[in-house]
Amino acid sequence: MVLDSRRRNIVKILVIGGGGREHAIVWKLAQSASVEKIWCAPGNVGIAKDAECVPLDVKDVKAAADLAAKLGADLTVVGPEMPLVLGIADEFERRGLKLLGPAAKAAQLEGSKIFSKEFMQRHEIPTAGVYGVYVEALEAYTALDSVDWPLVVKADGLCAGKGVLVTSSADEATEFVERVMVNGEFGEAGSHVLFEEGLAGEELSYIILTDGKNFIRLAPARDHKRAFDNDEGPNTGGMGVYSIDDILPAALEKTIIETIVRPTLEGLHADGMPYRGFLYFGLMLTDEGPKVLEYNCRLGDPETEAVLLRADFDLAKACMQAATGDLEGFEAKWFPGAGVCVVIASKGYPGDPQTGVEIHGLEDAAKVPGAVVFHAGTRRSGATYYTNGGRVLVVSAMGEDLASARRAAYDAASKIEIEGAHYRTDIGGKAAKHFGD
Repeated sequence: MVLDSRRRNIVKILVIGGGGREHAIVWKLAQSASVEKIWCAPGNVGIAKDAECVPLDVKDVKAAADLAAKLGADLTVVGPEMPLVLGIADEFERRGLKLLGPAAKAAQLEGSKIFSKEFMQRHEIPTAGVYGVYVEALEAYTALDSVDWPLVVKADGLCAGKGVLVTSSADEATEFVERVMVNGEFGEAGSHVLFEEGLAGEELSYIILTDGKNFIRLAPARDHKRAFDNDEGPNTGGMGVYSIDDILPAALEKTIIETIVRPTLEGLHADGMPYRGFLYFGLMLTDEGPKVLEYNCRLGDPETEAVLLRADFDLAKACMQAATGDLEGFEAKWFPGAGVCVVIASKGYPGDPQTGVEIHGLEDAAKVPGAVVFHAGTRRSGATYYTNGGRVLVVSAMGEDLASARRAAYDAASKIEIEGAHYRTDIGGKAAKHFGD
């Protein structure tokens, strides 16, 4: 079916993935009057309320293309990074199927920290300085004698947000290198390790949707990576996010666009990697200006669960126009106020999460005004829900200001009972005090 994305309805959409991010994407797509049918593969029990879930191994890109063709999907939207890095966009392109997401070559911006760093250096995009890249653990141990602290140690490949260590301790850095390079905790993803300087400042998640040339930016957000309150504990895939416009003054955004976003898009084009899809810039706001910590070749998780609550536009149309290279002139409006999401994690997360634990209180949580509960790692047997992953639920809420959004999110989270589970109680807490809510 050939579509004019501006004049005709987007009829059927397939979403790839099965976590909290994909639940939020499906939830928002389902609000579009232009969408007739949504499938999600593999989806989860929460997503099943808004879409038809179908089985799929997201690493099998040929099976994904077969599925899209069989279903007659007019557009496929990819949530997680793994299928993008494995070339799902290339496979769909070969088959003449419409997909939103970058080709495998461009997805290396996330798939390889070394590729990403070399790209930024080549195109003079502000980022942290590099001490070295190491292929042997002994090389890395020796290099620790000549670095400044704090130090950032990064496994080269995909590690589900857990392959980065920021430390001022040589012992801690040595232990991390051993885990990654000697013990093989992340498999082939840890075969190379990058050392770079630690940057000081506040982090900012800046995400765009682009057709390769034109782009719209999503509402700004700030993630909380550490497992426990006060930024203590190990790094995780993200424990919560808040989104308010106050964290992105106009002058700062202008600098980000001029020094980072446009040079990135121009660099991708110059390197023969035209990019259509979501592109996440993990930034550090330093005294010298914003610098790139990392790229993600998809929507952030859990940023999506906070940001999409604030979206006041047709996400389905935006996705189709980006996928067809037709995003020029699209206006993305955002509800004022704030979005907040709190991740409820299983006992043991991010190490060895406990699964199969019964979940209580989902219905009560969903009744809190302004709150939405997105499923990330759950399963259901009969009428009973159980934990089925490290990050179990993402409790999100929107409010007229940050304080009210936080109250709603934490009110909803408090109604959910999972033995041994934990969540941070300080998501957006410092910002609420700073901005006077």
